[in-house]
Amino acid sequence: MDRRRFLQFTGMVGASALALTACDKDNDNTGGMPAGSIDLGSGDTGILNYAYALEQLEAAFYTQVVVTPYSGITATEQSLLADIRDHEMAHKMFFGKALGTMAIPALTVNFANINFSSRDAVLATAKAFEDLGVSAYNGAGKLIKDANYLLLAGKIVSVEARHAAWIRDLISNGSFADTTAVDANGLDMAAEPASVLAAAAPFLTSKLWAGNLPTD
Repeated sequence: MDRRRFLQFTGMVGASALALTACDKDNDNTGGMPAGSIDLGSGDTGILNYAYALEQLEAAFYTQVVVTPYSGITATEQSLLADIRDHEMAHKMFFGKALGTMAIPALTVNFANINFSSRDAVLATAKAFEDLGVSAYNGAGKLIKDANYLLLAGKIVSVEARHAAWIRDLISNGSFADTTAVDANGLDMAAEPASVLAAAAPFLTSKLWAGNLPTD
């Protein structure tokens, strides 16, 4: 599917998900939330906002990569990185539409420590973001109650895993499914929201609070 059709398709899926949403705005218990932080919310709303935050981060990163390509980038690399950017933008738009008025605001990123002119730096950051995204979806799947959202999350994480495999192979051919990505049972790694958000925090100026996210 080309980028234009992918974006159109995902936009329609996002509108459909919004129409399916039957939950009311959650009554959050914000006790203990640091001043100036953004509350992700609770229940499925909180998990969707959690995913939305990560997609915002990835979309912003790949947008910058495409705008300021690293030294020595090939035409193939530039084209495929643009594809990844478009996928991440589509994921971001999907969650924004699905959440509607319950969506967290646009986040402010902090990429000050990323050297976008260096291929090694860009690909290392891309690898970290893609591996983080895959493990985040895998860890959050058990927390989603709505089967429709679980199905869509499964479709998105499979795309994220494709990204991760390609980035890994750009860095080191054949490393797409090494032991740092796949365990001894042949399964992708999974991570809990707290550890994922801690890893993402250095790349965000916005402060996220996950105190109301479900834990089981």
